[in-house]
This record gives sequence, C-alpha cells and structure tokens, in this order.
Amino acid sequence: MHVLRSLVLALALLMAGSGSAAAQSDAFSLNEKGYLERGGVNVMAFEDHYPQGHQSAVEIVQHGIRTATNGDLRLQPTPGQWDPVPTLDNRSVNQEAGTITGTLSYPDPNKNRTGFNPIKYPDLEFSYDIRVEPAGEAVRVVVDLNEPLPEEWVGKVGFNLALYPEALFGTSWSLGGETGLFPRQPTGPVQRDESGETQAVPFATGSSLTVAPETPKQRLTIESNTGDLKLLDARVKHNKGWFIVRSLVPSGATDGAIEWILRPHVIEDWTREPALQVSNVGYHPNQPKQAVVEMDTDDPVDAPVRLLRVDEGENEEVLSTKLEPWDGDYLRYQYLQFDFSEVTQPGTYQIAFRGHRSSPFEISGDVYDRNVWQPTLDTFLPAQMCHMRVRQQNRIWHGLCHQDDARMAPTDSNHFDGYVQGAQTLTEYEPGETVPGLNKGGWHDAGDADLRIESQANEVHKLATMYEMFDITYDETTIDQERKLVKMHEPDGTPDILQQVEHGILTILSGYRNLGRLYRGIIVPTLQQYKHLGDFSTQTDNLHYDESLAEDEQTATHSGIEDDRLVFTEEHPGREYTGIAALAIAGRVMTDHNESLAEESVAAAEELWQRERPEGEGFGSKVKAAVELLLTTEKDTYRQFLLNHQSQIVENASSLGGIVGRALPLLDDSGFESALREAVAQHAQGVDEEAQQNPYGVPHELATWGAGWPVQSFGVNQYHLHRAFPDVVGMEKVYNALHFVLGTHPGQNTKSYVSGVGAESRTSAYGITRADWSYVPGGATVGTAGIGPDLPELKNFPYLWQQGEYVIGGGSTNYMFLVLATQDALAE
Repeated sequence: MHVLRSLVLALALLMAGSGSAAAQSDAFSLNEKGYLERGGVNVMAFEDHYPQGHQSAVEIVQHGIRTATNGDLRLQPTPGQWDPVPTLDNRSVNQEAGTITGTLSYPDPNKNRTGFNPIKYPDLEFSYDIRVEPAGEAVRVVVDLNEPLPEEWVGKVGFNLALYPEALFGTSWSLGGETGLFPRQPTGPVQRDESGETQAVPFATGSSLTVAPETPKQRLTIESNTGDLKLLDARVKHNKGWFIVRSLVPSGATDGAIEWILRPHVIEDWTREPALQVSNVGYHPNQPKQAVVEMDTDDPVDAPVRLLRVDEGENEEVLSTKLEPWDGDYLRYQYLQFDFSEVTQPGTYQIAFRGHRSSPFEISGDVYDRNVWQPTLDTFLPAQMCHMRVRQQNRIWHGLCHQDDARMAPTDSNHFDGYVQGAQTLTEYEPGETVPGLNKGGWHDAGDADLRIESQANEVHKLATMYEMFDITYDETTIDQERKLVKMHEPDGTPDILQQVEHGILTILSGYRNLGRLYRGIIVPTLQQYKHLGDFSTQTDNLHYDESLAEDEQTATHSGIEDDRLVFTEEHPGREYTGIAALAIAGRVMTDHNESLAEESVAAAEELWQRERPEGEGFGSKVKAAVELLLTTEKDTYRQFLLNHQSQIVENASSLGGIVGRALPLLDDSGFESALREAVAQHAQGVDEEAQQNPYGVPHELATWGAGWPVQSFGVNQYHLHRAFPDVVGMEKVYNALHFVLGTHPGQNTKSYVSGVGAESRTSAYGITRADWSYVPGGATVGTAGIGPDLPELKNFPYLWQQGEYVIGGGSTNYMFLVLATQDALAE
C-alpha cells in the first residue's frame, strides 16, 4: 500500500512539473508563493502562527474562503485561547518534492514567569514535524514525532483541525456511518474526563469524514490512515470555539504517527466573483471618487465598469469605462480602478460590472452630516463608559459597574494581559490594599473592560483635539456624573464630546489624586472574570473586598469576595507624557464646561512634567506633551524645550511634524519651520511612492492583525501634516484612508469596518455584545487581515479579534476624526 501511494505521489509531481493547464487542475502542486494549489482550492502550511486567533499551522482555503485552520498537535480535544500552544521552530519548503514542513515543539515558555500565568503547561516537552505534500487530487498530512509520547500522555495528544463554524451552520456531515447537521449553537451531551473537566461528546467517530457534501464550494473529505477521527464542537467549552476534527497519536508512534488525506472538492473552471469596492457611505461632490474592482486573475476583463444612478428605481447609466488592470503586484487578484470624480450631481448610485453591483451610496454635499461620525459619539462611546449605568430607552447597555475599584496589585507580578508590577508599588499603598477614589471615569477597552492609561489618555486627546479643531457641539446624550447615569438620545444641553473628555479626565486624575502618579492600568484579577461576556456590572460584586468577612458575608459597602479589579503602577516616561498631553489639552478645552476640573488638569500636567525621568525615553510623547502645555499655558519653558530639540523633531518629521505644526505660531522660529517643512516634503514624497504599491492609494500591509487601524492612524497623521503644511501635503491620502475604512478595501467582504455606518457594515464584532453576534454602532473594527502570503480575509465571526475588535484610544475616534477632517476640508 505504501509503495502504491509513493507511485501516485511521484506521478502527481511529474504532472505538476509539466506546466500544462490540465495538470494544474488535475492535481495539487506547490505554487510559486509557497502553498499547495489546485484550481480554486489552496492548502497553506505554517504561513501564519497565531493559534489563539485561529490562524496557524495547516489551513484550507476553498474557493476563496478559509474553511479550516490550526491543523496541529494539541494537548486537549477542544483547546481554547488559554490552553497550551506549540512553538513553531522552523518552516521549510522543498520545491523539488513540492512539500512544506513545519518543525514544532512543546516547551514551556512560561517556566520563569511569576504572577498571574493563565496558561498552565504540563510537565511534557516534545518536538515533531508536520509535512504537507501533494497526493494527486488530494493532500497528505503526516506527523513525525522525534520520540514516542510518554505512556501517560497517550490518549491525550492528538492532531486537531478546526473547521470555520459560520460557513457550516445548517450543512451536513457524514462520519463512521452516522450523519447529522452542524448546529448553530452548541448543545449537549457533555462528559467529564478523568480529571473531572467537562469535555464535548463527539458527534461521531470513524476513519472518513465528509463535510458539507451538498455544498460544492465547501465539500471536504478527511481520511485518517492511523486511527479514528472524532468530530467535536469546541463551543461547548469556549464561546469562541470552532468545530474540531481530531485523531489521537498512537502509543509508541514516531514516524507517521498521524497520516491524514485531505480531499477538498474542486469546482472545475471556478473563478471568484468580482468584488466591487466603494465607500458604503458615499462621497461629497467635490472630493475624488474611485471604486476598485477586485477580480480573479483568470477572470477576463471583458466588460466596462459602469456608474448607475438609481434614484426612485431608475437605472440611469451615468458613466461607462472599459478599463485595463492596475499595473502592480498586490495579493492574489487583479484590480481595476474606476475613477468617477467627474460625477458631481447629487443622488444615489451603484457601481455595476457584468451582472454584479456594489452597495448603494450617496453623492451629496451633506453626505457626512448624519449617521456617519455621529454613532461613534452618541452610541459607541456611551456604551463603553465605565463606572456608569448606560441606558438607551428601554435597553440597558450595562448596569453601574466596578464600584469596587481598585486594589493595589501584588508586587513582582506579571498579569496574563501584560501588566507588570515591579518590586515596589510606587505608592503609599500595600499590595492588596484598596486604593480609594478610582471608581470614576474611563471607558472599557473593547471586550476586556480594562483601563490602560495610554488608551484613556489617547481617547481624551483625540476627542479634545476634534472639539478644538472642528467645533463639535453635537448633543444627543445625557451624562450625569453625580448620578452615574448615561441616557442615550436624550440631550442635556452640553456638547457630548466635552462630557466624554471630562469622563476620560476623571479616571486619569483619580489615579493622580489617590496614587500620587498615573496608574498603568486597572484590570480584573482572574481569568474567569477576564473572559466574562455580558453586562460588565456583573464582572465584580461592586463591593470592596474585606478580608475579615467570610466569602458569603457582606455589608452595604464591603464583601468577602476577592473579585475587585487590580491597579498597576510603573515608571514609563512614554506613557506618562501621553497622560500629561491629555491633561494639558483637556484643561484647555474644558474651561467653559468645568472650570475647576480644567484648572486641576493643567496643574497636574505641569507638576508631572517637572518630575525627573531618564533623558531620551518617550521622546515623541514628550514632544506631544510639550506642544499641548505650550498651547495651554504659553509658557516659555515648553517653547524652549521644543526649540532645543529642533534637530530630533526634524529627524522624526513623519510622526512629529503635524504635532509640532500646531505650535509653530507660538514657536515663532522661521528657520525651524523651514527645516520642518522640508523634512515633511521629503516624507510626503515617500508616502506617495509607497501608496502606489497597492490599488487603494494608502500605504498598508495585510498581516495577522487587520489593516483598518493602521490606515486610520496614517490618515489622521496625514491630516495634521496637511493642516500644518497645506502647500506640501494634500488631502488625497486622508480621503483614501476614509474610503478604505468605509469599504474600498481588499477582499470579497466589502462592508464598512464601522458598525452600523453605511449601506453595508460590520454587524458582528468583538465588543461588549459579541456573545450575541451583535455590534455597537459607531465602533470601528480592525478590518481586513492577511492569511498567508496573499489572501485578504474579513470574516463575519465576532471572536476573531484580529479582524473584528473595537478598542479605546484609537480605532473608533480615529475614524471619527477622519470623517470630521474630510467634512471640514470640503466645507472650505
């Protein structure tokens, strides 16, 4: 049997090397990009290594959709985010044999880690190779262990392959003579293993599994030559789980310990449908307008791209252009750039190409005036507010939360979410002692509910900058700090944006007042709390911990439950200067709203500035702080700092030019301004060249984490440079960045990254409603990620945080800034 398989493999490789189109479609072969391919099916191996995010090891892409991932040895039947993962030690490609090999191991990377380590690696270390090779119309996966497993681990270590759940809901499976449907939600039965831990009971067991036999695009057969396959539902244990196919490593096995044959169905002559990518919101008549058509490279450009006006049911052809593909090398597709900037007549439009149409969009002078940036301010930010009860008519987004903040973190500890407390608390408080006054202000960060100082400070700074630059007086929300109550869509006579600035300053100042310094962060102590889904008012009991009380005892203010969040401190100049900048600008913009808080903010910023810190650390953040202090106080101390560091600022003009540009009138130094202008001009030239490397006109790279946030940050920086040096930096890249976020971005999924904004948008995201596969309006998600070397992906799965997460301190307020900047520039 082994000889026969070898002959088949040799014949397949011979055919793959012949170069004929028939050979390419009849057998899998290794392509020039380093993965196996047959028609519309790809098998990638070890291009990515992010198993916690379902993006690693052996992966299958069927007709443009990644349907399987994480093909690797695992220590649990249905592992979750916080279970042990292997280390990828090496990836090698044998071009002659057409094989891909990953060398992996299970060392314990946390051996010397102290504190809150959630991933418990067992006393087991071993290494192995996984080889992926073409086998005619199939792909063989072989696992070779360097040595047999210890007997106590036999029956526990197995090869797992995760199947993407959303694509399978309602489809069928067949395994070991049994059949069934993939369920939309997890269900029993479950069982307990020998350690007492709950495990999913397999749907079925057998040597050959067929997935979605009735769906040609997704049909997949998996055969095991070394032991039975089990089909499991990992969602029984983990909300973010996928369906799992698993087979165990046999006792005494080394070479060929696991051997699977993957048979993905290939649709003959398949080409992916064109993706028509436009802004899902639309365009101002006076701004550049460019759509992108993303096409399969085998799909001929045999028709014009058309612009249709669809008002009142009409389909009036306004523009029709036969285009040549964009001349560049980007991802796996070819691209058409359709410029319709000449069209300025207000109306509703669609892009059409052959039988496909884009989502509808507007061309209008007031296109950004309603339901574009506003949801970020009137829904997303209120929903994220910590230490408040948030209500929207009859809906409670969350109850009053975290009133028991916060206890001083233990010294010499390393929290699982990255917080580190050193040998001292850096305050008067002892480890475990309650620090009073920290239960006010701030925003929950994404779904984690922690308060990072840089996130809180950056959010304050961005909001205050927008208020100052664009004069935002929008009032849609009641925010009552005395009652700790937020009511959406009920105006209270005060600009929402100022109240949000105030809310952010309250948490920053609470740390300064009570700790004598800025905190590093505030976060729950246990992994179970960290994984919490639902109303954040139930993440803790809202009662301060009292060690003298039993766990079931409580008073009106204290309890014996040790669930209070922890506050961490640190010495970090960069983050401290970020906080100083936020305090300084907040003090400037809040003078008429809350004069006493404004004065306290400025005083705190100036006192913190005067503290001694290592020279040179956090230079960029220090420049930002100096600029804000200068603009607020007009004191010569901050002016002289900036003038004394001219050369460093000019050297970093790409990131600091726009920041310092706001202070140029107060600096009053023509030589400095001229040098900075020249450096910005050189940077702009480089940006122009980089932006031409893709069809979207903004520099970016697709990677494991999506491209949306970097593109938004780039766009915001471009606007600051434009505002400081309008003769050197134009608005084009700002517009392109906004359109990228709103739908003109790579991949089949052309939705707006901003939930609830535009004709089609991301409505299942990694935020506080992810357990319901829902969204928070105005939240800007990470966006399209890169799979392997060339596949853009944006899945409708709320638990892929690297594609669908919301954050504080960046994404959503950067998006809001881009819209307001565009709106302001076009109004001029």
